[in-house]
Amino acid sequence: MSQLSERPEKAVVGQSMPHESAVQHVTGTALYTDDLVARTKDVLHAHPVQVMHAHGRITALRTEPALAVPGVVRVLTGADVPGVNDAGMKHDEPLFPDEVMFHGHAVAWVLGETLEAARLGAEAVEAHLDELPSVITLEEAIAADSFHGARPVMETGDIDAGFADSAHVFSGEFQFSDQEHFYLETHAALAQIDEAGQVFVQSSTQHPSETQEIVAHVLGLSSHEVTVQCLRMGGGFGGKEMQPHGFAAVAALGAKLTGRPVRLRLTRTQDLTMSGKRHGFHARWRIGFDAEGRIQALDAGLTADGGWSLDLSEPVVARALCHIDNTYWIPNARVTGRIARTHKVSNTAFRGFGGPQGMLVIEDIMGRCAPLLGLDPMELRERNFYRRGHTTPYGQPLTQPERIGAVWDKVRENGAVAERRREIEAFNAAHPHTKRALAVTGIKFGISFNLTAFNQGGALVLIYKDGSVLINHGGTEMGQGLHTKMLQVAATTLGIPLHKVRLAPTRTDKVPNTSATAASAGADLNGAAVKNACEQLRERLLQVAGTQLGAPAADVRVVEGVARALGSDRELAWDDLVRTAYLQRVQLSAAGFYRTEGLHWDAKSFHGSPFKYFSHGAAAAEVEVDGFTGAYRVRRVDIVHDVGDSLSPMIDIGQVEGGFVQGAGWLTLEDLRWDAGDGPHRGRLQTQAASTYKLPSFSEMPEEFHVELLENATEEGAVYGSKAVGEPPLMLAFSVREALREAAAAFGPPGTPVELASPATPEAVFWAIEAARASAPRADRAGRAETEAPVGA
Repeated sequence: MSQLSERPEKAVVGQSMPHESAVQHVTGTALYTDDLVARTKDVLHAHPVQVMHAHGRITALRTEPALAVPGVVRVLTGADVPGVNDAGMKHDEPLFPDEVMFHGHAVAWVLGETLEAARLGAEAVEAHLDELPSVITLEEAIAADSFHGARPVMETGDIDAGFADSAHVFSGEFQFSDQEHFYLETHAALAQIDEAGQVFVQSSTQHPSETQEIVAHVLGLSSHEVTVQCLRMGGGFGGKEMQPHGFAAVAALGAKLTGRPVRLRLTRTQDLTMSGKRHGFHARWRIGFDAEGRIQALDAGLTADGGWSLDLSEPVVARALCHIDNTYWIPNARVTGRIARTHKVSNTAFRGFGGPQGMLVIEDIMGRCAPLLGLDPMELRERNFYRRGHTTPYGQPLTQPERIGAVWDKVRENGAVAERRREIEAFNAAHPHTKRALAVTGIKFGISFNLTAFNQGGALVLIYKDGSVLINHGGTEMGQGLHTKMLQVAATTLGIPLHKVRLAPTRTDKVPNTSATAASAGADLNGAAVKNACEQLRERLLQVAGTQLGAPAADVRVVEGVARALGSDRELAWDDLVRTAYLQRVQLSAAGFYRTEGLHWDAKSFHGSPFKYFSHGAAAAEVEVDGFTGAYRVRRVDIVHDVGDSLSPMIDIGQVEGGFVQGAGWLTLEDLRWDAGDGPHRGRLQTQAASTYKLPSFSEMPEEFHVELLENATEEGAVYGSKAVGEPPLMLAFSVREALREAAAAFGPPGTPVELASPATPEAVFWAIEAARASAPRADRAGRAETEAPVGA
């Protein structure tokens, strides 16, 4: 076992711990970015000047009326920017645009003594617009050939030969919805300027280093003149990876120009209408199976709705292509990707980052094709699992294909799937207007950033002469428990009790050039960096301890805060050891660093090994559907998930539960609607609040919910043998959607194929039921393939 994955005796990692801020969360004492306003003197408030048209060029912007509003201090426009007027990394996102690109685009910001003054000032600004044609839907973008960014192509094998060898060929298309992040805390920033002109920004951001970079280039400064801190976030889910930068830059610009602190916090409606979502996708596909139902070839084209600018759309599409295989071996494949340019908010990262979209396509194909092949969907899935020696369509070998079957078999055992399916069959026979179904789906999700350079992490660990320890790392806390794990990693590596360690807020002046807390890599990268820093300190302290104990340093162990030499009864308490080291002038601080090894990726050929490892999981979901309304309930869910050797089991189980529920929301409830008509509100988001956008709540939770972490699952080469947990569980919710498909099919003749919209709202389920009821018996469909449509992007 490698040094990185090996655990010492009496390790603090692996113990179930409460979230390090749990008490503050439930008592309301945890501070978030906007809470700091009350502690800051003379704060100005920022409010956007939004233009409520989908597309048009600004012909005049009159700010004078705003300055006449009592309490308005300044109006920020593009003319005020001393550096680069751009909030993105692709230089296609002007911070103060002269062309409105979506309904609600902010063209200026008003600073006021109060938020109400700023709001009234924003209403007074006059923006004159020359309206231009707009593209709102994916269908419109495809018809208009409106695309931007790269168009990757992933190829393996010979798809022509694969289709020629196929006994069954089916084709179809599938469009599925985007998803709103709906974090509890909206986008927020608080900027201040000190006496030396240094800029300090408190930001609700998953990527402080990039926020620092954007603020610096907007202000025309160097990065060392800007410090960004993130105390914690009230949720992020990817929505705060790229999109906080512009809001932080507006606050910083206001502070620079006025000399006063500036606070910017979006209202819920502003956040919903101004920030990007999960990318909705359109897919066209053609698939071939042999006589036994094994995949022979796949030809697919994926089109993502990127919105008005690129943001992270290119890597999102790349990851979608890399995950279209999910758990299935596809020997011959050609998959293309492209990004539609629409006049909507710029879509961005969201938990799974394109992986869910790619995996949903293949799971939809399997669910639709199983009845056409005369196979049970579970059987079709099992027959196509990856095996030892297989490689992905982009050329990465699978090192743990047996875990796909391991979690699958375990969840079937835990959920008594075979027995319950017999019970469901009997129930359905006795209930003509209510049907139940139980579906099992699995996942294989790659862990690492697609861009190899992002796979690095840093940390700074300080030991004070009283023996207390302070750790800084580059990851941000958004409720996922990363800080809790880092405390456990530090305590384990140093061999001391957890209470000896404290964690400082994430700041760019402590750990520089960090990657975003994203791609589920937060614990892998930052944990290994914390461990590296602590190992440096431990080695120095072991030299001191060896001298004091009269033994070689290699024979000294620090366990539970006490240093002992092997074969000796002599002891040295941690506090005494540290004090002695200080008196001997031993350095008690260390900067840690980690880079993920073994990654290589050629974006042009779309080939390589972009992932350190794969996370696996399986879920069995049982649903009950009402045949009159399409309403349904989730009766029971069983999950077995692979997190390696968990760093913090209670945290990880919470992540699995939360990810699953968020995935179920995307697939079954959350239905973003945009006005695509030709009226005055074209391009307007119609679902602007929780009253019109259905979020999963307690009532959508499974009535029975069982989560188990895979045992004996050490991940060699990862920090203390653990695996990532943040994103993969979201895709376990495919089981709910597939159960709904099978329940709808149960209203028709045996073997009825069902096409199910996504999200599978009760309305969508009802129309699927109606289609199943009208379906011909399977005997009438024998040998008939779906109409083949051209595939391509």
